[in-house]
Amino acid sequence: MSSPVLGAVYIHPVKSLAACAAEQAVVEPWGLGGDRRWMLIDTDDRVVTQRQQPRMAQLSADPLPGGGLALSAPGSPSLTVEVPDPVRTVAAELHRSRVEVAVAAGAAHAWFGARLGAEVRLVHLDAPSHRRPVDPEFGRPGETVSLADEFPLLLTTRSSLDALNSLVAQGDHPEEGPLPMNRFRPNVVVEGTAPWAEDGWRRIAIGEVAFRVVKPCGRCVVTTTDQRTAERGKEPLRTLARHRRDGRHLLFGQNMIPEGSGTIRAGDPVRVLG
Repeated sequence: MSSPVLGAVYIHPVKSLAACAAEQAVVEPWGLGGDRRWMLIDTDDRVVTQRQQPRMAQLSADPLPGGGLALSAPGSPSLTVEVPDPVRTVAAELHRSRVEVAVAAGAAHAWFGARLGAEVRLVHLDAPSHRRPVDPEFGRPGETVSLADEFPLLLTTRSSLDALNSLVAQGDHPEEGPLPMNRFRPNVVVEGTAPWAEDGWRRIAIGEVAFRVVKPCGRCVVTTTDQRTAERGKEPLRTLARHRRDGRHLLFGQNMIPEGSGTIRAGDPVRVLG
């Protein structure tokens, strides 16, 4: 088998919108540069994701210099959004925690509301002091995360997806496979490994940047959402429940915390350090 390499890099400028493929990305302490710095909230200041709004998968946000966004959707006019002034902030609820975020201009709220059929607001995480601490069971003092669910980065491997798709083909809903990697919304995709090899990793290096591999990723209904059509099915949760269950958690991918900073690039070697 060939040596592992970084096969793909993805950022998600707005949490739960379509992913953006990148040739390279800057690794910051709280995640990849530009990844999940924006999100939508509802009228109660709670995060809105594809869990509630699967149509978010069909909306795109391309990063602009300076941190702004270019919003687009099929058949719709695009919209440019600037980073909001942090003077106007709200304490938004994100998975049992509160995070201070700045509210974008009203045109952004209207753009999303018209496409989702719901009253939402676009908000931005700016100041490093506002970032959330990583779960202390897995993180060290001072380690933080942006607007990702739990940890700064999510890693998947191509071989594990191939293995999962083989299991889907043998299951109750083979017509739903093969599933593309975008169902799992990773930041980094590693190629050239054995299936499920990542289960045994504790530390890795991508290029010159080291990461701790801290926890398998428990998967939710978002993985059943076709990222092109926004339609939902049964897979991969049905197959993960049979083959990749740990208690109530259905596992695919690994959560990571950077041990340093730098730039990672598609094609970089991936070394297992422990």
